Amino acid sequence: MIALSIAPLTKAGFAPFGEVVETADVKPKLINEGFAERFDDLASIDVAMEGGEVNVSLFIGSARSAPLVIKLMERHPLGSQLFMPLSGAPWLVVVCTDPDISSSYRAFAASGRQGVNYARNCWHHPLLVVGDASPFVVIDRKGSGSNLEERWLEAANWLHVAPYGAAEANPDITAKPG
Repeated sequence: MIALSIAPLTKAGFAPFGEVVETADVKPKLINEGFAERFDDLASIDVAMEGGEVNVSLFIGSARSAPLVIKLMERHPLGSQLFMPLSGAPWLVVVCTDPDISSSYRAFAASGRQGVNYARNCWHHPLLVVGDASPFVVIDRKGSGSNLEERWLEAANWLHVAPYGAAEANPDITAKPG
């Protein structure tokens, strides 16, 4: 089995896979007579391939027990997929450029105030909730066409996700035998 350590989720670290959705460093507009703040342009929703439309849904992610073992990756060839937590609980994000190349995997610890918008065709693990069951707003594509590709990994290529705080001093995450 291959060990995969976890790094904090940052815009720079996640950029090859999509966008981090957060309000840090975004100046809000005051609206509703000054009783609300509006944060615009937090993500680029990409769903128009083959006539797709925006789908807004609510997921309730169940907690996964430790140790976390990555056996499945998926991607959406016709549109992006945005996950934004509602509970404020931390969660995990696992992505890769090629499911067959263990060194291409990255794992990120997302705060409960950070979401991600997986780019179209980005390989990612399905929702990884590590605490109590958590609700997420999900914005993705609906419409005709096949927008889900799954890849089950051979047992020899499964990845064991290291516990929080196990990332090396280097902020890049690397998969390594272990």
